[in-house]
Amino acid sequence: MLLDTFLSTTTERFVVIQGENLRPKEHSLRTIPTLLVSLTALTQSMFAIAAPTPLTPQTAEYQVNYGDIELGKAKYTLPNPEDGVYKYRFDSDLSLLLLTDVRHILSEFTQENSQLSPLRYLQQRQGVGPNYTEQTAFAKAQGFIHTRYKDEKGKFPYEGEIFDPLMVQLQFRLDMAAGKEALDYKMVKDNELDEYKFHVIGRERMNIDSGSYDTVKIEVVRDNIKRQTFFWMAPDLAYLPVRLTHFEKGSKQLDIKLLKYHFDEVVSQESAPADIAEQPQVPKLLGTTEG
Repeated sequence: MLLDTFLSTTTERFVVIQGENLRPKEHSLRTIPTLLVSLTALTQSMFAIAAPTPLTPQTAEYQVNYGDIELGKAKYTLPNPEDGVYKYRFDSDLSLLLLTDVRHILSEFTQENSQLSPLRYLQQRQGVGPNYTEQTAFAKAQGFIHTRYKDEKGKFPYEGEIFDPLMVQLQFRLDMAAGKEALDYKMVKDNELDEYKFHVIGRERMNIDSGSYDTVKIEVVRDNIKRQTFFWMAPDLAYLPVRLTHFEKGSKQLDIKLLKYHFDEVVSQESAPADIAEQPQVPKLLGTTEG
């Protein structure tokens, strides 16, 4: 939801053109067949192909446009967890004339039932303008969150359910799949605590170059009516977002469309109990002694 929306990274982190912080004229930046998953048991086998979930290993690539101008591409990658820790990645390479913006983001988190808990968040930005690194360490056991953004440190209490700007997208998808009605999230970004709320508008058929999708249309709830953000998520694709549009004063600023995606096959074995991974240590912030 990073433009104040699409769950942090699909907007702000996704974007390089941001209403209040980045002015377009100054920064202008800052195959795919429908997935058919069989639930029919394989003949003479105890294994079955399971439908994808928001945490199924996956990749998704998007085209990022400023209005009708192509800026570049962005990619999300979620591999299998390692020792109970998920590592969700976001990579983008955007450019307009001589302006460039390259970002690499990594979110590490764990899962307990349908709830995700953040461990560490790292963002690296390079391009025209100041380069910077953002780091966040979630020390839940100690009750604190340690941050570093553009060489400035921060410290916040770890209270209730909280997220980083990237993995919150997966929590949002899990909540949509579970039919939750309260869609509001607290997250840490830019050395600040922010809250985001979302409103489900309804179902809509979305036709884009990569295909035609049955989707749920969602709007970011804002007090500022001059800024509007909408995105469309496909229930058949584990609520994978297929499009996002952002408007400033009624003019389309950002348009992000799904180019291609891939879910790894999930093979389930009913008789095999799930392993319970030991809670990992919270990694330290790079260049510090904080835990």
